[in-house]
Amino acid sequence: MSIALNRTESLSELCLEGAIDIASAAELKDLLIQALGCGTQVRISIDGATALDVTAVELLWAAEREAKRLGLGFSVAGSISDEISATLDETGLKPFLVFAEASQEVSQEVSQEASQDSGVIPCQP
Repeated sequence: MSIALNRTESLSELCLEGAIDIASAAELKDLLIQALGCGTQVRISIDGATALDVTAVELLWAAEREAKRLGLGFSVAGSISDEISATLDETGLKPFLVFAEASQEVSQEVSQEASQDSGVIPCQP
């Protein structure tokens, strides 16, 4: 499990790796709060995530609602594993999360900006 926050002037991207569950809920919550506090669009990259439990899905849903309240964009990007899809279906929250297309383009954009800005924390492979 790993969660990394990349920040640029226009985007805060959380990169989720491995199984994100109750054991990582506090870290996920803290990083979501940081991302929302930046006042930029928030994108959650799930390309590296193998599983999201109910706790993680509820945190993402709450963060999306807060982003809307703040007038910020919020999306989930990446391919959805069968296990993640099943969790989204079980929680009934799949229709409420905005899934972005072309996540690789955005991730590449963030990586390029990260290499030019020493204040950005890049995603870990």
